[in-house]
Amino acid sequence: MLKIRLMGKTNDIKWYRKILDRDKRVRVTEHSEILPLGNSRRFFRGYSQVERADGKP
Repeated sequence: MLKIRLMGKTNDIKWYRKILDRDKRVRVTEHSEILPLGNSRRFFRGYSQVERADGKP
């Protein structure tokens, strides 16, 4: 299992999450909510947990 931290603008985070969801090589187990990055109003962060789709370690 990997936990991936995504940082950037909200549209960029949503765009990359869609790529992860569509990729047949990985299975997404969780997406966190998108939160502000520190005190920034422009940049945000989110987390995604993924596993290999074939079940191998």
